Amino acid sequence: MGKVLIIGAGGVATVAAVKIAKNTDVFTEIMIASRTKAKCDKIVEYIGNPDIKTAQVDADDVEQLKVLFNDYKPELVVNLALPYQDLTIMDACLACGVNYLDTANYEPKDEAHFEYSWQWAYKKRFEDAGLTAILGCGFDPGVSGIFTAYAAKHHFDEIHYLDIVDCNAGNHHKAFATNFNPEINIREITQKGRYYKDGEWVQTEALEIHKPLTYPNIGPRESYLMYHEELESLTKNFPTIRQARFWMTFGEEYLTHLRVIQNIGMARIDEVDYNGQKIVPLQFLKAVLPNPQDLGENYEGETSIGCRIRGIKDGKERTYYVYNNCSHQEAYKETGMQGVSYTTGVPAMIGAMMFFKGLWRKPGVWNVEEFDPDPFMEQLNCQGLPWHEVFDGDLEL
Repeated sequence: MGKVLIIGAGGVATVAAVKIAKNTDVFTEIMIASRTKAKCDKIVEYIGNPDIKTAQVDADDVEQLKVLFNDYKPELVVNLALPYQDLTIMDACLACGVNYLDTANYEPKDEAHFEYSWQWAYKKRFEDAGLTAILGCGFDPGVSGIFTAYAAKHHFDEIHYLDIVDCNAGNHHKAFATNFNPEINIREITQKGRYYKDGEWVQTEALEIHKPLTYPNIGPRESYLMYHEELESLTKNFPTIRQARFWMTFGEEYLTHLRVIQNIGMARIDEVDYNGQKIVPLQFLKAVLPNPQDLGENYEGETSIGCRIRGIKDGKERTYYVYNNCSHQEAYKETGMQGVSYTTGVPAMIGAMMFFKGLWRKPGVWNVEEFDPDPFMEQLNCQGLPWHEVFDGDLEL
């Protein structure tokens, strides 16, 4: 029995719900819940399946979550809300005996700080409860970890160098917009960079290190070194890694807007007083920027995300590049959402599928690379995110 509760009603939740509703052999009952029930109802209307239930819940409130969980009794909660809400949802899961899956690690509201320590601290409690918690099951984190695990299982005796590369070569025809929640997106990009080298974390200024990288079917794009949470779990779970980095592309116009937003104080996440009212500038900015869910219709181009890996196999050095390219227009035709939402929502559905099939089910708190990657990789090809491999090519890194 695949009784699943999706928390969240944004672009990623929409994609995940569409794909879950299509896989009726695995998912037998579906509920979508968020702070605004009307948004959940809109997703159900788009899918066209009146059997999907909806509910209103404040995911910051453990007691509200517990009431919902005890009433609906899901076997798995797929958390596609905000990263601030990971811990309250995990607390409610423990209280109600429900398994858990998310796509991004917890971060506190008052500090843009990304690490898994808060969620890893739940490991024994989930073990003792006999419950599974699957962390970071989007694309990056998510598929990037599964790609790495697949490479380690099939193509390397030791992985020494890992570069995760993320290119969005799409055009949404807006002066400035973010592809997912603007608040989370801008917090992430404006933080200092960090990468792993020889057992140490090396810190850089935000977007300080950059170089052009060539992406399949796209060509060269300027790529910027950032910190991304999967580096923390991958260097822990694959201890032969000597260097691990994450790269993402940004256009000049986007970066110019971002610099202005920072320079005029609109990227601040602390409260300021405005006419006697407390507001957070970044939250206000989010309210006036284009909604990422509305970008899909006119979005052209594609994304390209993958892992470029160097290491040893049978005593010889080899390189390996595994990647997926996703068309914004094809994603929109299938789900009504653009490619960035699609590349996160589809893996969330596949992770839930792995759980219900009993393939990714063990008590405790786990990152995706700690499970068998093979059945997940097989489903990527079946569910709209086909992957490609290049052996012993130039990784440009």
